[in-house]
Amino acid sequence: MAFAGPAYADDAEEELFTFKDPRISESSGLAVSPTHPGIYYTHNDSAAAPEFYAVDSSGRTKAAFHVNGAQARDWEAMAATRDPETGRGVLWFADIGDNLDGAWPDISVYKVMEPSRMTSGNVSAVRYRFRYEDGARNAEGIMVHPGTGRLYVVSKEFSGVVYQAPKRLRTGRINVLRKVGSAPIMATDAAYAPDGSSYVVRTYFSATLFRPDGEMITKVSMPNLEQAESVTYTPDGKALLVGSEGVRSPVMRVPIPERALPSPSPTPKAEPARNVAASETAAGSSGLTGRDIVIWLGAALLAVGVITVIARRTR
Repeated sequence: MAFAGPAYADDAEEELFTFKDPRISESSGLAVSPTHPGIYYTHNDSAAAPEFYAVDSSGRTKAAFHVNGAQARDWEAMAATRDPETGRGVLWFADIGDNLDGAWPDISVYKVMEPSRMTSGNVSAVRYRFRYEDGARNAEGIMVHPGTGRLYVVSKEFSGVVYQAPKRLRTGRINVLRKVGSAPIMATDAAYAPDGSSYVVRTYFSATLFRPDGEMITKVSMPNLEQAESVTYTPDGKALLVGSEGVRSPVMRVPIPERALPSPSPTPKAEPARNVAASETAAGSSGLTGRDIVIWLGAALLAVGVITVIARRTR
């Protein structure tokens, strides 16, 4: 059953911490450590080095890591999972931003084994290259199913799309991302719940919870932040953590409404077969209210006006 309007959490949102490190100036991705309690990971946006930071629950940096051999054209998102065979944490960093919608012939996602100690240094990565089956596009969200390890990319467009990576990723060739559903308009991040029973897609205005088959569960109102960027689940799956860009930017905890919480499950649920038609029907509502659409139209008109003025002055 889908709910039409935004849901308001049973408990009030709260600030979990602010990033204390001035090097974290454009926090774009956010993830909770799978193996180190009380540790959170983030990385900066475009024009930054291929680095990520581990911070504690007070927002203080415990360690900074440089990813050897990686590029950082436009890192926009990250995810964290646990290897089912070894139990080790796995971090995924998505170099998927493309503001020109076609500037890059392919995009990359880097797989990094989570450091065993919170000591700054260099880490190695496996690079996977991707292209979309229907042409290049901009994206700012990735999510990885905790049970199957399947990777998904969520595009940032007025007609957003959820793309599924191949079950087996290969390093020797480009992997093709195939459309499996629709996403809310202008998605800035996405994440799977720890038990795999739902996923969330965040936009500038709200967050929308979906079942794995793409059926919308509910929308959750978001805090008023400087620039909505990142989202992930708390380890217990009962709340969302959301972040923003900017120096000393906050990470907010937003409880998920009681009626939208999954039934207790000891292990991640298996990923069901995807149904594109069902996904498009459920997610095609774009996750926006009428007010959101009015704001977007106003912003679009303002942008067109500014561009027109600049063009006339430079002729």
